[in-house]
Amino acid sequence: MKIRVAPSILSADFSNLGAEVIKVEKSGADLIHCDVMDGSFVEPITFGAQMVKSIRPHTMLPLDVHLMIEHPKTQIKFFADAGADIITVHYGACKKISDSYLKETLELIRSYGVRCGAAVNPDEDVENLFPIFPLCDLILLMTVFPGYGGQKYIKSVTPKIAKARKYADSIGLKELNIEVDGGITEKNFKTAKSAGANYLVAGSAIFNSKDMIMTMENFRNK
Repeated sequence: MKIRVAPSILSADFSNLGAEVIKVEKSGADLIHCDVMDGSFVEPITFGAQMVKSIRPHTMLPLDVHLMIEHPKTQIKFFADAGADIITVHYGACKKISDSYLKETLELIRSYGVRCGAAVNPDEDVENLFPIFPLCDLILLMTVFPGYGGQKYIKSVTPKIAKARKYADSIGLKELNIEVDGGITEKNFKTAKSAGANYLVAGSAIFNSKDMIMTMENFRNK
């Protein structure tokens, strides 16, 4: 599958965000990853739909919105209206509410004409997502615990990436995108790719790179 690189704006200069988005697009990004945190599901608070709306005019790239929030269903309309192209929600946040909440939320996202994804944290089994694979455009495996940038890749997630890819292939979803997010660097991206990931989210590895173009080319082609 084609490798896609998604710079996370969590590592961008927020005082100049429009220019940062333009810069990574010109440097070869495939998507813009927007990490939304609510201070409840995870400790930090980042930004909401208004921020997504503000960067939408600055790029033609898909906006990959990752909701690390409680009660995600209540926010879907706002992010869809703001211009999100993909909205991913967390299994753990949905499971707290009901067994059906994740499926309902994914169906709601699709009702707005937006692609949808589901995520698990490093301490959650990817098998929890198997029942909703057919509903998803994207499965996200967190390779760090969500909340803070600059963490190290958790190696124990690698077999889960492989499980996700194997299961997707086994049920005829060979084009299902498997995304990894957290601690992805030029030293370990091959590990995630070899396991079956084709969407690579990276923050500091890209925004702190001396050569963004080369870094993203390496992610795609090495």
